[in-house]
Amino acid sequence: MNWTGKTVGFALTGSHCTFEETMPHIQRFVDAGARVIPIASQTLMTTDTRFGTSAGWQKQLKDITGNDIISSIVDAEPLGPSKLLDVMLIAPCTGNTTSRLANAMTDSAVLMAAKAQMRNQRPLVLAISTNDGLGLNAANIAKLLVAKNIYFVPFGQDNPTQKPNSLVARMDLIMDTCAAALEGKQLQPLLIERFQDIVS
Repeated sequence: MNWTGKTVGFALTGSHCTFEETMPHIQRFVDAGARVIPIASQTLMTTDTRFGTSAGWQKQLKDITGNDIISSIVDAEPLGPSKLLDVMLIAPCTGNTTSRLANAMTDSAVLMAAKAQMRNQRPLVLAISTNDGLGLNAANIAKLLVAKNIYFVPFGQDNPTQKPNSLVARMDLIMDTCAAALEGKQLQPLLIERFQDIVS
C-alpha cells in the first residue's frame, strides 16, 4: 500500500513491556511516507518502569514522528472535527483501555481520539496486550469484534502455561492490518496460533 499522504494516529497505552516491540512499527509508517501523530496515555507520560523511562519513550515518539505527542483529552478532541486521521491504531491496547472503549468511557487522550475516529466512521485498529483477554476482558473484546469500523491486529496467547488468560497481538502485522482496515476489511486469520504444543 502507498502510505504517502496518509495520516496515521499511533496511540500507546500502558503495556510498558510491549513498547520496545511497538516502536519500530511507528518508524515503518514514517519510512513508508505516512504522517504519524503520536497519542499517549497518562501512564506512558508519567510512569518509569524497568522497561524504560517516560522521558525516554516520549523522546523516541517525538524523534521518530517529528510531531508533538497528544496526551490530553483537550488536545485529542479536535481530531474529530478536523477529520485528521485516515486510520488510528492503539498499540499496545491494554485490557484497561479495551474495557473502557467497549463501555463507551472517554477518560484519556487515547480514548478521546478513538471516540473522534469512530465519530468520523473511520477505521480504528486495536493491537491488544492484556493479561485477562480470556478472562473478564473476553466480553469486552467480543463487543469490539462486532463493532463497526473497529479492527484487530491478529492475536493469540503469548504464554498459555503461566498466563493462560493473556492475549497479545502480533505487532509485526500492524501495517498489514491498518492497510486492510482502510479497505474496510479485517486482516485474516484473526486468531494466530502461537504455540503448537498442547499442555495437559
